[in-house]
Amino acid sequence: MNICITGAAGHIGSALIRNISLPSVDKVHLVDNLMTQRYASLFNLPEGVNYVFHEIDVMSDQMREVIGDCDVLIHLAAVTDAQASFHQVELVEKVNKLGLEHVAKICAQEQCALLFPSSTSVYGVSQGIVDENCSEAALKPQSPYAESKLYGEKLLKTLSKEEGLRFVTFRLGTIFGYSIGMRFHTAVNKFIWQASQGKEITVWQTALNQKRPYCDLNDCVQAIQYVLKEDIFDGEIYNILTTNLTVAQVIEAIKKYVPHLAVKFVDSVLMNQLSYDVCTKKSLARGFRYTGQLDQRVRETIEQLRNLNPSTVGIRL
Repeated sequence: MNICITGAAGHIGSALIRNISLPSVDKVHLVDNLMTQRYASLFNLPEGVNYVFHEIDVMSDQMREVIGDCDVLIHLAAVTDAQASFHQVELVEKVNKLGLEHVAKICAQEQCALLFPSSTSVYGVSQGIVDENCSEAALKPQSPYAESKLYGEKLLKTLSKEEGLRFVTFRLGTIFGYSIGMRFHTAVNKFIWQASQGKEITVWQTALNQKRPYCDLNDCVQAIQYVLKEDIFDGEIYNILTTNLTVAQVIEAIKKYVPHLAVKFVDSVLMNQLSYDVCTKKSLARGFRYTGQLDQRVRETIEQLRNLNPSTVGIRL
């Protein structure tokens, strides 16, 4: 089996490309335009895997040749910063919508299966427990990023019906955990970055006691591996997450290692969301498993940043 991973240098991609351990995988095409200059993600890749790197954009015509050599496309390339997406609407449209449409149509034509990472943020203004069976009316994405993910879900269903595309969709919780290509714009990772510099943790005014879904990076990688191993391209949507937590619980996990951190409340265009739990019953029934631990990932990430700033010498590890 040959696979292609777009966004291969990113947070998820840089971890995934180091954990391609399935004996059925013969070749791994890595696609990234390196716009974010995460060259280090490609350093010291494991031996024994036939990697082929392509520095191209997902909108490139060259994607046809790459996908044509593959059995599976794992499409991680995307603009992922929800808050920044309000100021990057055109870029989100190009990358998240047109980019997905471009590669998905090629996948359908080349009979290449597609794994699409959507987001639990498509649930938008929700309350209580939500799952994949909620009505379309209940899906109210609150950012251009989240809206683009819901668009992608609908697009793939249409291509499945009209062109026979084989796909599976993950609604991922917010990813946390260290990887060489990680960024720090989402909750857990952003808080750790701030704490490791001895800065105040900036929290949205209304968010402290709101629950949100989070996914350990290792659980995300294992879920992708499971799809490859079991050939789960059934056209279904699965919530993929480790746990639902309040921001207060996340902060307490960081305080265990940075006990003197302070919290500063700030305004955000995303402050109007309610508190909700995302259910994993469907994915668990399908065989997905979640073993991630927030405490372990917080410690691991802080350890990687332990020499960042003299003011953090009191960090407990």
